[in-house]
Amino acid sequence: MKELRNKLGEMEYDGLVAGLNPPVRVDGGTIGKLTEAAVLKRGTLLGKAEDTGLLSLYGGTGTPDCILCDDTEIGADEDVTTAVYKAGCFDLEKLTVAEGYTVTEADKDKLRERGIVFKSVSPAL
Repeated sequence: MKELRNKLGEMEYDGLVAGLNPPVRVDGGTIGKLTEAAVLKRGTLLGKAEDTGLLSLYGGTGTPDCILCDDTEIGADEDVTTAVYKAGCFDLEKLTVAEGYTVTEADKDKLRERGIVFKSVSPAL
């Protein structure tokens, strides 16, 4: 039996979550399989395909929908269900999007409708 006074683990603050309002809400999401296996990093902005409802790395197509909670390996054989942030306050500078893409004001508006807002965190973090 574990004693509750023992240290269970550590957490390093990465600056992704930038505030308490709106409260962070975690849910499940399904990321579509890739043509070549890859690891998507925590803080990856995911878009939802309108035809399949599957999530993928956001790069301007589909609808910006949520943010990946943890590093997740996505294979080429099957879709992966994982934890995603569906609401909360995040630092835009900490998000990962498709190479060459920049989050637009329209993207921010869509995310705000879903409960995701942005605020800058101290540059020291």
